[in-house]
Amino acid sequence: MKKINAGKLRAIGYDPRERILRVEFDDGSAIDYSGVGSETWRRFSTSSAAWSFYRDNIEEEFAGKRGRAAVASKRAELDALFKQPGEE
Repeated sequence: MKKINAGKLRAIGYDPRERILRVEFDDGSAIDYSGVGSETWRRFSTSSAAWSFYRDNIEEEFAGKRGRAAVASKRAELDALFKQPGEE
C-alpha cells in the first residue's frame, strides 16, 4: 500500500495479477475495485491530483466492494517495536 494524503484518500494499492485496486479513506473504510488495468493504476499512483483522478476515473468507472482498512493500533505498533528477544 502506498500512503497518500489527497482529499479523503489515505492509502492506495494494486494487485496486478488479480487486477484489484484498493483505496483506503480517512474514515477507515476501504473499497476494492476489480478489473482495473495497470495503466490506470500507474496514472492514479503518479497523479499530482489523486483525489480528482479517483473521482473522475475510478469511482464511477469500476465496480467496488466496500470493506474496512486494516488499522493497527498504536499500542500494538509500540509493543512490536520494543519486544524483547525471545518474546512472542
